[in-house]
Amino acid sequence: MKTFEELKSDIEALPHREYMKLTHWLSERDWQAWDEEIERDSAAGRLDFLIEEALDEKRAGSLRNL
Repeated sequence: MKTFEELKSDIEALPHREYMKLTHWLSERDWQAWDEEIERDSAAGRLDFLIEEALDEKRAGSLRNL
């Protein structure tokens, strides 16, 4: 496996189009990981407090239109 410095050098040597493809792929990969983490947290109930906070604010009449 290559070291970080080797990868960095390889990336810097990429043609612009290939670099853009790489950055797009990395971004999509990062968003996918985030989505999966949110799904796991939601399924485990770790985000339930957000629903409760929103319901409390609705009951208190403190919500604003966006």
